[in-house]
Amino acid sequence: MTAGERLGEDCLTAEQYKSVFRQHPAGVAVIATTHQGRPVGFTATSVISVSADPPLLAFSLAATSSSAPAITTADTLTISLLTGTQDHIAARFATTGIDRFATNDWTTLPTGEPIIDNAHAWIRARILERTPVGGSYLISLLALTANAQPETTPLVFHDRTYHRLGPHTAI
Repeated sequence: MTAGERLGEDCLTAEQYKSVFRQHPAGVAVIATTHQGRPVGFTATSVISVSADPPLLAFSLAATSSSAPAITTADTLTISLLTGTQDHIAARFATTGIDRFATNDWTTLPTGEPIIDNAHAWIRARILERTPVGGSYLISLLALTANAQPETTPLVFHDRTYHRLGPHTAI
């Protein structure tokens, strides 16, 4: 039975749905935590701001992700919003079957969570809720601490390709 059948109506196929969102640019982040004494992280383009007061954000994570066991048991995590020059980091954290932390372009906060060095910004957050939605989890977070480098430009993902934003792209 498909999700549309469960909801009692026709809906887009997964491929149709993805083709729509491929045309919608999104910021690129690495979400990281520690699990069983080791850093765990993945690339995400689903990070959204939910509320400024209180400072809430969210992201989605496929239930089949190799990072799901760590995220579904973590108390806190970090979101490193990548700069336009960190596409190689985004690609590495999107690759399965490798040690994503094998290089030295990350550090650990005093609280234990990993962050990506020289990221456009990072946020340390407490997980508030893990809501199963379809084949994914919607992870709701409370922002605890953050750091931003406004002189850098963000990395975005559009139509399966990383792009750099800069002053030349402003309207």
